[in-house]
Amino acid sequence: MIPELNQSGVLPPFIPEQGPTDPAGMAPYKTTITEFIHRYAHTFERRAILRGLLDYRRKLKSIGVRNGFQWLDGSFVEDVELNRGRPPSDVDIVTFALRPTNDLELWKKLVYENTDLFLPNEAKQKYCCDAYFVDLNTHPIHVVSNTRYWFGLFSHQRESYLWKGMVEIPIDCSDDEALEILDREAGNA
Repeated sequence: MIPELNQSGVLPPFIPEQGPTDPAGMAPYKTTITEFIHRYAHTFERRAILRGLLDYRRKLKSIGVRNGFQWLDGSFVEDVELNRGRPPSDVDIVTFALRPTNDLELWKKLVYENTDLFLPNEAKQKYCCDAYFVDLNTHPIHVVSNTRYWFGLFSHQRESYLWKGMVEIPIDCSDDEALEILDREAGNA
């Protein structure tokens, strides 16, 4: 479930009624891609970014990246239209996933042939996703270090240092249903 934005126009870092020590009530908030679409597809610009996100996720799955989750954040999950007077330009994503193969050479080949998924500038240009990848097959020390980095970066606004929450979506969920919802939203606009 994605909580309502707080008075600062951001997702709260934890649900106040549950407090900051209850893991069930703290960010990242686990949800589905369909709930994410329902929540954030309210403008033309947001729908275009969401379409890019769905394309990004589709291509990840097409190369076998299915076992993992994504953290979504940035101005996209904030009330950036009100707070900064502009629409979001992208959605920030960190994909935490296991490699689809244990063959390291095959994995390197997949990454090299799909740089639009693994190089942030290419992903941003093609999918409107400021996208990063954490390989869960690496040593746990590296996974913990990467998680600490991304959680620290995503849990605060860059300019104001305001503490905020983020969303977590499994990679392997019903993106086709989410695309149908997005298409309906575009038709209702």
